[in-house]
Amino acid sequence: MSGSVDSRSQILASVRRAAGRDRQGESGAADRLARHSRNLIPARTDIDPAARVALFVRMAEEVNATVIRVASLDGAPDAVANYLAGHNLPAAVRVAPDAALDAVPWAKRPTLTVARGKAEESDLSSVTGAVAGIAETGTLMLASGPGSPTTLNFLPDNHIVILRADQIVGPYEDAWDRLRAEGPMPRTVNFVTGPSRTGDIEQKIQLGAHGPRRLHIILVGEPET
Repeated sequence: MSGSVDSRSQILASVRRAAGRDRQGESGAADRLARHSRNLIPARTDIDPAARVALFVRMAEEVNATVIRVASLDGAPDAVANYLAGHNLPAAVRVAPDAALDAVPWAKRPTLTVARGKAEESDLSSVTGAVAGIAETGTLMLASGPGSPTTLNFLPDNHIVILRADQIVGPYEDAWDRLRAEGPMPRTVNFVTGPSRTGDIEQKIQLGAHGPRRLHIILVGEPET
């Protein structure tokens, strides 16, 4: 047994030396984390802000998300209410207690019932913000925290995301940069690309198997130039 342990140690030591790490690999890992080294960036994301927004919308719609654009947060209540009515859903939403959503004038639609907090089992529709929209794949970056309970991303059948156009970045690396700039890393980061789906059931795509069956993005304003 001791011989096999020694052989294993020798092999791992050789791997560490080849990777340029110390005996325990601790300093090497710390250095890599501190550098935030970038991977190969797709050329299609190296575009101006307006084209980046257009790419995000196209990629999101290709994976069954829906996108509507409004000029400002003043248009968000109507966009939410109209979306619910268009799908014959109750005029009620559970909204993330996110300070970034405090400026939404929900009172403009008095028939829309708005509750704030984490999602409950009875909630059919949620409204959240996002850290970023990633044009590379039409993906939303969502971070957990007091103002963004993760239950809102996965429990209700209908997930509505209010995203500013200036939050759209090109590659994933830019999204991570944006998240790091906001402060300490959150406990959980979720990447959401379209509504939940699975192909495990008779090899047919089923929406809503592990989360929302609909993802609707309300895109606010224009990107910064």
